[in-house]
Amino acid sequence: MPRERGSGWLLPALLLLPPICAPALAVSVAAEDAKEQIERLVSQESEKSGKSNKINIELQEIVFVIQSQSNSFHSKRAEDLVRNILKQAEELGKELPRVLLIHQMDRHDGAWTILPLMHDFSASYGRNSSWIFFCEEDTRIQIVKLLETLRRFDKSKEWFLGKALYDEESTIIHHYAFAENPTIFKFPDFAAGWALSIPLVNKLANKLKSEPLKSDFTIDLKHEIALYIWQKGNGPHLTPVPEFCTDDLNAYKAVNCATMFSNFLPVCGDPVKKEDIFVAVKTCRKFHRDRIPIVKQTWEGEAAVVEYYSDYAETSIPTIDLGVPNTERGHCGKTFAILERFLNHSSSKTPWLVIVDDDTLISIFRLRKLLSCYDPNEPVFLGERYGYGLGTGGYSYITGGGGMVFSREAIQKLLASKCQCYSNDAPDDMVLGMCFSGLGIPITHCPLFHQRKCAVPLIAAYVDKQSPQSCSSLHSHRWVKEQWSLVSVCPAV
Repeated sequence: MPRERGSGWLLPALLLLPPICAPALAVSVAAEDAKEQIERLVSQESEKSGKSNKINIELQEIVFVIQSQSNSFHSKRAEDLVRNILKQAEELGKELPRVLLIHQMDRHDGAWTILPLMHDFSASYGRNSSWIFFCEEDTRIQIVKLLETLRRFDKSKEWFLGKALYDEESTIIHHYAFAENPTIFKFPDFAAGWALSIPLVNKLANKLKSEPLKSDFTIDLKHEIALYIWQKGNGPHLTPVPEFCTDDLNAYKAVNCATMFSNFLPVCGDPVKKEDIFVAVKTCRKFHRDRIPIVKQTWEGEAAVVEYYSDYAETSIPTIDLGVPNTERGHCGKTFAILERFLNHSSSKTPWLVIVDDDTLISIFRLRKLLSCYDPNEPVFLGERYGYGLGTGGYSYITGGGGMVFSREAIQKLLASKCQCYSNDAPDDMVLGMCFSGLGIPITHCPLFHQRKCAVPLIAAYVDKQSPQSCSSLHSHRWVKEQWSLVSVCPAV
C-alpha cells in the first residue's frame, strides 16, 4: 500500500477512501488573516521588483483544473471550490485566474484520466501560462501560499510537483513496478493537489500526438500518470513539495500548507434508513462454509435487507438460486439476474441496491451516511472507478470487487435499454460500464470503495469492529492504520 513520505500509513483509495467523497469544508481563509497575508506578500514583491502587480501576473499564469464529476452532489462541491478560488483571487485586486472543471471538458469518457487532455492544455494555455495546477473537489487552497510555493521553481523548466507517495512493497495494482525497491518511485497524492509546468505539458502533448495512449486498463491513475511522465527515466521524477498537504484545515500544521484536505465522511443530513438499502451478496456453493459465516459474523447485522445469491439453494443460510450456473470468471449473468430481481421483487420504495462479493467487507453505517449525499431520483452508479481503453475511446466502469451501488432509477434505465451480457461469464462490472456509457450515464467515483489484493486471511477482518471510527475493514494492525475510514473493501483472498 502507498505510504506518504516521512509520515505514517496512508489511507488507500478503496470503497470509501480518498477524499473525493470528503465532507463539506470551510471555503475561505479568515478575512483578516487573508488580508494580512496578501498585504505582506505584495509588500515583499514590491520591495524585490518594484512592481506591485507581480503577484497578479503570476496568479494569471496558473490554470486551476478541478478533477470534478458530473453527478449533482460532486459538481456542486466542485463549484463551491471554484467560488472559493475566485473569492481569494478577487482579494488580490486584479484579473481572476482560469478555473476549469474536468467534467465540463469531457469530450469522451477518458477525460478524468488527465493525459488525454494534455493537447488541449498545451494548445489553449501553452503560450500564456506557466503552470497547470490539478486538485480534487475537496482540496482547499491558500492562494497566497500557493504562489509563494510555485515561485521557488523555475517555470521555464520541466516540473512535476506534488505530495509524494510511494509503495512500501510492490503491489499488483501497480503491476509490481520497481519490485526490488518500490520505495524509490514517487507518485502524487491527488488530494493535496499537484502541478505540471507548461514546458512539461507541451512535451507531453507532443509525445501523445506521436505516440497515442495504449488501450489498456486504468486502475490507479496517480501512479500511472507518474509512470508516463517519468518515461522510463527520460522524464522528470515527481518533486515532493511539503506545502502540498492533506492536513485538516484546523490542524496545527496547516499554517505552513498551500493546500489542505479532509477525509471524513460527507455531512449531508441524516443517514438514509437501513430499509432504503437492499444488499445483494454474490456467492457460490463452494464458498458457503468459509466466506458466508464471516459476512454473518461481521457486517450482516448492520443491514436491514440482505439476500445471498448462489448456484445452489441452501436454506440454512439461506441462499437463493437464480438459475444461473456458477462461472469461474465473470459473473455477468448472475449480476443481471440480481438487477431484474431487485426491480421486480423488492419494494418499489427501496431506492438503493448494493451488490457485493462474498469476500467484500462493508460498513452499512458509513454507506448510509454517504448515500444521504446522493439523489436516488438520479441514475446513480457509484463505486471505485476503473477505465478500459480510454486512450482510444473505451469506457469507465465500477470495479465489482469493492462493491457497486445503484439507484433504482439507474437500474430502470439500464434494463429498459435492453443492454445485456454477451455470455454468463462475461465480466459483469465491465459490461455494466459499457452499458451505462452507451446510455450517457456517467460513472460516479468514490475512493471510499476499494478493491485490493490481500495476503492475510479474511477471518482477520473486523478485529476492531467497535473502534470509535466505526472501522469496517481491517486486516491486522497495518489495516487499522490504512483503512479506518473506508465504506468497503474486497480483500480478494
